[in-house]
Amino acid sequence: MIKRHKASLKSCIIHKVGNKFNGTKNAFSDAIVHFDEATYNLMLPYLLKPFVSVAESYRFHHHSDVGLNEINTYSEQLFKDDVDFVDISKHIVSHLYEQSNSAQIKTGDVLICHFENVQYEDYFTDAIGIFKIENKTEFFQTYLEDNNYDILVQKGIQAKKVDKGCLILNTSDMEGKIVFSVDNNTYDTQYWIKSFLNIKYPDDSNQHTKNCIELCREFSKEVLQPNFGGQEQTNFLAKTVDFFKENEIVNIDTFKEEVFDEEDKIQLFEDYKKTYESDNKVLIRNQFDVSEIALKKQKQKIKTEIKLDTNIQIKLDVDAPDASAEYLERGYDEEKKMHFYKVFFNDET
Repeated sequence: MIKRHKASLKSCIIHKVGNKFNGTKNAFSDAIVHFDEATYNLMLPYLLKPFVSVAESYRFHHHSDVGLNEINTYSEQLFKDDVDFVDISKHIVSHLYEQSNSAQIKTGDVLICHFENVQYEDYFTDAIGIFKIENKTEFFQTYLEDNNYDILVQKGIQAKKVDKGCLILNTSDMEGKIVFSVDNNTYDTQYWIKSFLNIKYPDDSNQHTKNCIELCREFSKEVLQPNFGGQEQTNFLAKTVDFFKENEIVNIDTFKEEVFDEEDKIQLFEDYKKTYESDNKVLIRNQFDVSEIALKKQKQKIKTEIKLDTNIQIKLDVDAPDASAEYLERGYDEEKKMHFYKVFFNDET
């Protein structure tokens, strides 16, 4: 995540990218944009605001040598003062064009920008932004003609959120340049993340926390809920969140001992973990630091609702791990031949 209060836009150029699959051609500009004050003051936050709330960063990837990653190379060139900004921006659009291998990938405007004084952590750095605008909105425009006002419909870009964008910082860690990405049109996520940018998550606490909680969420859905019921599922998820909140470092062995009461469930978890790692090509670390940012984001994705086939839902608080065990009982009514939940409470609110 970045801060933008001191950032400025040094250079910006706009091209149009076509679609290789259906033969739509690119259209290139030969000069950078010179904004008037009003447009600049609207454009700068429009481009940078999406990255203020992005918690997860990426690093460039290549199967043999990251130096062969096209966008990594182009961004490195753009950070140099004596570079031909216009020419390299055209290469970036041409690379994007080469990735449009299906009819569903949209054409659009591509903005390539050089920002200065973008704050990352406690220091300021330059950044290269690449933005693709795929959707335009119809709006009414009034105009004066022969002393009378008339109205027509035009299409333009909404100044709310970009469709696709990435921000490449001119700073690196042990795994390479720090890259942020946003994609509000998720029908072709692989096209932007994998094919065009070719980026991956770094091996850090954000990723370790995310991987482990996603494992727990899928385990609860695929193993606990079908075999032990919704109460057991939500109780496990609440305990998982509580464990991550209470510990700065997660040790998987300690986690299993505190979250599970029965040995057979620990074994189920261990078996599922092996399958999950293999199927999803991820490695769940045995010990890692907890990322509060990743925990907060993953917590929002956890659903602790018990949905019943009688059109009744029971919603449990993920921040109250003991409530389910103490105030909710599951049973079976022999007369009605149905399962039931019994809820204990003092007052309705």
